[in-house]
Amino acid sequence: MSCIQTLNGIQVDCEPSMGGLKVVYIANYADVANYEINDGQIDTITMADSKKFKTYAFRRNTANMTSTLAVDPTNGASVSTDVVLSFLKQDTQKRIEISALSIGELVMIVEDANGRFWFLGKDMPVMASAGGAESGTAYTDGNRYTITLQDNSKDYPFEVKTAPASSGDTNYVDISSITE
Repeated sequence: MSCIQTLNGIQVDCEPSMGGLKVVYIANYADVANYEINDGQIDTITMADSKKFKTYAFRRNTANMTSTLAVDPTNGASVSTDVVLSFLKQDTQKRIEISALSIGELVMIVEDANGRFWFLGKDMPVMASAGGAESGTAYTDGNRYTITLQDNSKDYPFEVKTAPASSGDTNYVDISSITE
């Protein structure tokens, strides 16, 4: 039996498209009490009592998100999304935070360079899959920590609706209310 899909097509987008990430918000998987998906977007995220997403900032051009679709004729499709973060200058505080991220079961909200927010951790916790620390060799080389956080899901990351689509629309996520 074949699956029937409704196709709508995709028009050419004339807006410029910027690469990279601006900021990443991360929380423990258990800290998200609920989220609601309407019209293909997440428009509500409810946090457990007094829990918040933590902000992870980094320099421009040092972070990216890549989603890879895998299709199996028997089992269907799945998507693996890797978020690679690079934090300059190794120090104790960053080492401790990277260590905590490396063993955590997480959820993430990723803001891309186009100002769109993406939710990771819908089906399963986001978990670390790789990382490293490097001193560099020359003065112009980076001294940094890197970590790759991976989301495995049935879908590409869902966009988080972050502003009212029209006047009077109250179904959206106020990022400032769930982050610190």
